[in-house]
Amino acid sequence: MALPVEEWRRSAARCWAVLEPALRERLAAAPLGEALRMGCGLFGPEEAALQRLCRRARTGKEPAAARFYREEGNRQFGRCCYRDAVRLYSQAAAHEPPRSPEVALCFANRSAALFHLGHFEVCLEDIARAESHGYPDRLLPKVLLRKAECLLRLGKLQDATDTLTAVENKMTVDGIMTSPIHRMLLKKLSQLKTEIHEGSCPEPAREAHGDIQRESEIWEENGSISGASSSLSLNFSTERGRHLVASQDILPGQNLLKEKAFVSVLCPGEGDSLLLQDSSETVWDTRVTNADLYCHHCLKQLLASIPCCGCSYAKYCSQNCADVAWEQYHRTECPLGALLLTLGVFCHVALRTVLLAGFSEVSRLVEWSRDDSNKDLCNAEAGGEHPSEVLDTRAGRKVIPGCNDNGQYQSSYQAVFNLLPHVEKHSPEHKFLCMLSIVAICKKLQETGLEAAVLNGESSTTGSEQKTCGKTSDELSPELMIMAEAMLRHVLQLQCNAQAITVMQELESGDGAVVNKKPVRLATAFFPVLSLLNHSCSPNISVSFSGTAATVRASQPIPSGQEIFHCYDEAIKMLLKCQIDARNFLSPEHLLMGELEDHLAQVYATLGKWQEAARHLGRSIQLVEMHHGPSSVEMGHELFKLAQILFNGFAVSEALSTIQRAEEILSVHCGPQSTQIQELQEMKTCLLELPRSILQRT
Repeated sequence: MALPVEEWRRSAARCWAVLEPALRERLAAAPLGEALRMGCGLFGPEEAALQRLCRRARTGKEPAAARFYREEGNRQFGRCCYRDAVRLYSQAAAHEPPRSPEVALCFANRSAALFHLGHFEVCLEDIARAESHGYPDRLLPKVLLRKAECLLRLGKLQDATDTLTAVENKMTVDGIMTSPIHRMLLKKLSQLKTEIHEGSCPEPAREAHGDIQRESEIWEENGSISGASSSLSLNFSTERGRHLVASQDILPGQNLLKEKAFVSVLCPGEGDSLLLQDSSETVWDTRVTNADLYCHHCLKQLLASIPCCGCSYAKYCSQNCADVAWEQYHRTECPLGALLLTLGVFCHVALRTVLLAGFSEVSRLVEWSRDDSNKDLCNAEAGGEHPSEVLDTRAGRKVIPGCNDNGQYQSSYQAVFNLLPHVEKHSPEHKFLCMLSIVAICKKLQETGLEAAVLNGESSTTGSEQKTCGKTSDELSPELMIMAEAMLRHVLQLQCNAQAITVMQELESGDGAVVNKKPVRLATAFFPVLSLLNHSCSPNISVSFSGTAATVRASQPIPSGQEIFHCYDEAIKMLLKCQIDARNFLSPEHLLMGELEDHLAQVYATLGKWQEAARHLGRSIQLVEMHHGPSSVEMGHELFKLAQILFNGFAVSEALSTIQRAEEILSVHCGPQSTQIQELQEMKTCLLELPRSILQRT
């Protein structure tokens, strides 16, 4: 949810509608800083409504929720649904107080489920967490036996022996050896000691190493554009603004840019409304959202999450990610969790951007933008006298906006700040909504005493003085007003500069014989260099993501001098290509007909009717090729599905030719190391290893 919840949007619209026409005109024409000053006085009447909405976002730690999720986890564990149990125990841990016996119990329970899933290393990590968080001493023997068994499975015989010795000593010291549970533990202890003595432990788990070698590629980084290939150059014109062009001929599949997001915020996903339910409801939902599946810092897929110590929402893949996030931004965001979920991802990105940049850098650039002598530089892309560069009157030289003093365009806050907010193109009502939302965040920072943290301790007043002042004043401090102005600028920038970080997520596919995936928006981010690419519904590049990093590859030959184009939004691309109207709706060539054929193929694949599945998917592929092109990434994904169907249907020659086509397309768009490429090569290897007589028959 990029924008605030609908109720807050309606509340802001009502507030705007009752303003005097003269005041509306002043707000619409005012610079961002002046609009914020006026907005502080207008926010008061709306504050109570926003507070009511925030109470629906349940981000605090609630013992009732912890009990519910723990009991649900136990229920799923009893049904041998261990993956579901892991997720539910993670939810329970997120609601328990940090470093408590209760959270230790969640980690111990989760370790049991992880053991059954074969994740022995992660199981050991959870056991260590349980011990460090105060796991009850009387229950330790059972957990330590599980630890010894994990070590045994990993081939760490000496460590397993030492652990078993510690278990034996503890049980002897405790002197409680007669209960059924302890008799069971003694039996397990004897079993494990025998396995170690006889050396009958299973082969230690080894990390999987793909046979695919990374193709050697000559990568010469651009000296002027950080993360970009030397085959690109940065240009500027009044018509195109800043843009990248090919400085030499570029081949399909060639890497053009590798950039880590300056800032990214995880989108809760399709189930984000679950976090905004009525506070009177006591039924806890067990449905999964992106917030449960991915690390809130690095966006790595989660198995056994580490909860935030202050809220139940933020979850991390490791203690290191949790610590880094806390130091960089979450210390400030944590108490604002409900407000940020209510105001939407764009406001959250804006706040995190200024937190990462720091008050000193934000202040420098805001003050620079207010300087009248820099107005031409700030507005250059809206039109100017210099078609290829802009005059910086203070320095007496010509530069491209966003570049540093050395003329380099880096993935930095200065580059983010110089992305165009297009203030004049937003409706006055939308700017008013954004302004009220930013005022709400800053007011909350003052009320909770977090202003000092936002300003990195650079304010002249102490934290306690700021807190007291914030409670009695309707205005923002000068320092916080600077941060607010930058945040408002960033929210407006995001309307046309936000980049969706996507992942290929599996859909339900019956018995799992055919893996059906679709791209899902995982996070919203600022990529300053990637934002230099102008939009086209016929792009000549593909963008893929690994965590918070983007890789741009050429999807077709790009001759020297041609501009590099990116499709900003697949929805725009689909709408323009479909051209839906009453006359062609559900015509034989409509994309929805392709989706119907795709779904029929999935049904037949589930039934094991591979020829029928291939026939229906073939019709879908024809429509995908017609609408997206024979070398599009969409075509690659469809061929990947067809390859799986032909593989399972034992149509060897057709499968091999389809695998080759899918490889050629997906290696260009996703790179040779992508998961789909590796799966295709595994299928090909399997087919080629079949007896020659079978290959000849097929």
